[in-house]
Amino acid sequence: MEWIFAFLVALIFIWYLTFTASRLDRLHHRVETSWASLDALLQRRAAIALDISHIPSLDPATAVVLTRSAYLAREAEMAERSEAEESLTNAIALLGESEDFHTEYPEISEKLEVVTEKIRIGIGIHREAVATTKHQRSRPIVRIFRLAGTAPLPVVHPFEKVPL
Repeated sequence: MEWIFAFLVALIFIWYLTFTASRLDRLHHRVETSWASLDALLQRRAAIALDISHIPSLDPATAVVLTRSAYLAREAEMAERSEAEESLTNAIALLGESEDFHTEYPEISEKLEVVTEKIRIGIGIHREAVATTKHQRSRPIVRIFRLAGTAPLPVVHPFEKVPL
């Protein structure tokens, strides 16, 4: 009778380890998908900035700064990504100082505002996903039994000023 009880406890423990490993895998997947979604939104913002830079009535200096910042943001490696996105945010802020832009081009201005709001939400979702995954990975049972496998520790991409 004791061996049945021990077998059931072992079975429940193995199930718990499997469940925890599966949950951790889903959390890692959530981090990856949240980053992919955020990256797509940032790429869309850069594309909109390039469209804005081609508007004929735009100040030439602003157009050059916007074009350069948009290309840097689109092509930046991960290490330089935060700085490039911050540069693009600052270039877009130059447009915010001009009320003429918003009144002359309301549809592109609206697209930029919608993408900016989605980016704010995407950054929040990504940070929350990373925090949850890190919390689960810090649990002793996960570390002792190496339930995270070979998955790298997720990182929050430092977008302090993206977008304001």
